[in-house]
Amino acid sequence: MYLTVAPHTSGHSENHNSMSHPPPNDPTSWQQYESTDGAMSTHSVHSEPLPTRRRIVRALTEGLEITGAFRNNWRNLLRNKTGELSGAFGDLGTLVPIMVALSSAGCINLPATLVFSGAWNVLSGLIFGIPLPVQPMKALAAVALSRNLTQAETMGAGIGVAAMVMLFALTGTLVKMVDLIPLPIIKGIQVGAGLSLCLTAGNMLSGLELNGTIWYDNLFWAIGAFIFLFGTARWARKVPFTLLIVPVGCLFAGIQMAKDGAELPHWGFNVPLNLQIPTPKEFADGFSIAGLGQVPMTILNSIIAVMFLAKDLLPKQRPPSVTFLGISVGLMNLTGCWFGAMPVCHGSGGLAAQFRFGARSGISIIILGSIKIVLGLMIGDSMVGLLDRFPKSFLGIMVFAAGMELAAVGQNLNSTAHDLQQLEEEAGIFHDHEATIDPVDKVTEDTRWRVMMVTVGMFLAFHNCFIGFLAGLVAYRMMSAANKKERSKPSWDSDIGSGAVTPHETTPLLSA
Repeated sequence: MYLTVAPHTSGHSENHNSMSHPPPNDPTSWQQYESTDGAMSTHSVHSEPLPTRRRIVRALTEGLEITGAFRNNWRNLLRNKTGELSGAFGDLGTLVPIMVALSSAGCINLPATLVFSGAWNVLSGLIFGIPLPVQPMKALAAVALSRNLTQAETMGAGIGVAAMVMLFALTGTLVKMVDLIPLPIIKGIQVGAGLSLCLTAGNMLSGLELNGTIWYDNLFWAIGAFIFLFGTARWARKVPFTLLIVPVGCLFAGIQMAKDGAELPHWGFNVPLNLQIPTPKEFADGFSIAGLGQVPMTILNSIIAVMFLAKDLLPKQRPPSVTFLGISVGLMNLTGCWFGAMPVCHGSGGLAAQFRFGARSGISIIILGSIKIVLGLMIGDSMVGLLDRFPKSFLGIMVFAAGMELAAVGQNLNSTAHDLQQLEEEAGIFHDHEATIDPVDKVTEDTRWRVMMVTVGMFLAFHNCFIGFLAGLVAYRMMSAANKKERSKPSWDSDIGSGAVTPHETTPLLSA
């Protein structure tokens, strides 16, 4: 097996396929000691053993690197103001429709959702220093809407998911999962989630008409937004797409509300701290109906996939570990759900969306969180009408862009993926620029690609990332076993040096 290293020729230092590898004696870089549980180690990510209680405590005290997060936030605040402000609204395409639907159905309390999710936006930005989103638990939300769950049952579902994820984080189970899941499957989940967002965008846009009766929300505006989005794609950080689209959308929605005679959003201070404790039956019903199916999706797409995506998109910034992400998801819901807040998690789609529209640090979500807190405290439920009328033509294009950004991370599967870089490091090769790595043969490349696509296909076919994960895992095990068996067979190449003639050897007898 051979490793070849070539200099990086791209001029984009922040390309999401890049991953720099400094020399092992560079004390300023996280790559040489970062492990998936946040502890300091010279081992690679996938060789990390199950952490003990002592290592978990050390991870909690040393691994946060809050000073590094502060430096990254401050640097981007000075150099990337427009990008951070634009990226702050990048995830509205998935947040707004689900939040409004759950609020209208009585499944959640909107002011509590805005305040608590906003507070966790701010804390996540300060602690992690990257645009880590706080977004709805989509599978749980879909079941809550389809089964008409009460607010207490929805709360019970969110609390149950949070408790399980927190348990997995504190016991080191999440770290073990990262060690056991092959990277092609993780890439498949990311690509599947990205394409799923594209399908969601299609559903949002398919109901629109080109010259429909709804003047502010039709295909005309969607086509215009699409042309503007991709016409300025090369200058995404300098052209604030969402800063132009979101105010226009709010203006359109406000005008339509006035036409409909609906009550416009108004100021009125409100502290949404009405504690509600679900009964044992409400808790059991909510978790069994809506929460149980959300657990694997949260672990795979909101924790493991997010960690790897952060490494792909922001290679210069230390990524959050799966342990911290799990604890964060647990704390978000174990605090907010008791007051009727929407069950939330981190998500790879939201991270890709905010990155796509210019965010590079935690400043973006600190801005978003601050706005959500003010809206929750000062406007509250009167926001529902405005959000419900926000043009789907704009939201759909934003969701589509986020999906494309997330799906694009699959293209480096057989070139600069993290597990291939791990092989390079084990060979003692370190460099300050991106490498072109070719440590695998064609059969292995084909196997990795097929496993990723099996994961993607089953994810999309069943609309469930856990089914995609299981299908990808079975395909990986079966194909790897077949490849191993095939390689163990005697071949012509094994006779080299024994005097036997190989098919590639030229002799006077064969050439006669």
